[in-house]
Amino acid sequence: MLAQMYGKFSHVAHRASVPLARLGCNSYLYRFKTGAMINTLSVFCGSGRGTDPAFGQAARLLGRTLASRGITLVFGGSKVGLMEELSDAALEAGGQVVGVMPRFLHRKGIGHPGLTRMILVDTMHQRKMRMSELCDGIIALPGGFGTLDECFEMITWAQLGIHHKPIGLLNVQGFYDPVLAMADKMVEQGFLKLIHRNMLIVTQQVGRLLERMNQYVPPSTEKWIR
Repeated sequence: MLAQMYGKFSHVAHRASVPLARLGCNSYLYRFKTGAMINTLSVFCGSGRGTDPAFGQAARLLGRTLASRGITLVFGGSKVGLMEELSDAALEAGGQVVGVMPRFLHRKGIGHPGLTRMILVDTMHQRKMRMSELCDGIIALPGGFGTLDECFEMITWAQLGIHHKPIGLLNVQGFYDPVLAMADKMVEQGFLKLIHRNMLIVTQQVGRLLERMNQYVPPSTEKWIR
């Protein structure tokens, strides 16, 4: 649907796919036993590492966990900051990792060279569109303006019914507490329905976040219904 609304993407750079054997039998057995429905997750996170080592630790844990569960990681394609920590951990654990990057950033030499696949697009907006199209759910790690923009566009699309995918905040060290307080203020002041505020799945634990995302049921109330 989204590709039809906004047009198709042109050039796609491929690398050899990671053999399924590298993922190991345990990841597929895990998904069979648990009934996990998420096959691919898009993760938005900072191009910096932040001041707290816990941010990098969380990114690496998420990357390893996705790989161990046979979940393909889609991210911004960069070899810097938390994006590097996340993708390297997933790759080292045998996971499949797809990067999506605008050409102007790729020309700066910050693209990760070791990904399963790199997709090049023309604009930042197309990057968000492509990452949304590719995934079954979205997670935001700590980050800056770009991460907030990406996360809030995804939740806005969900609010409007453009997609019905779970959106999780990995709230490392309470990083997103001020954002959540602002969302609560929006509810209090009548700018946001509580049912839409509660679409954000928030926890500090990677395993718990993935569990809750697999259990997610989108609200039936659309934004414009009073």
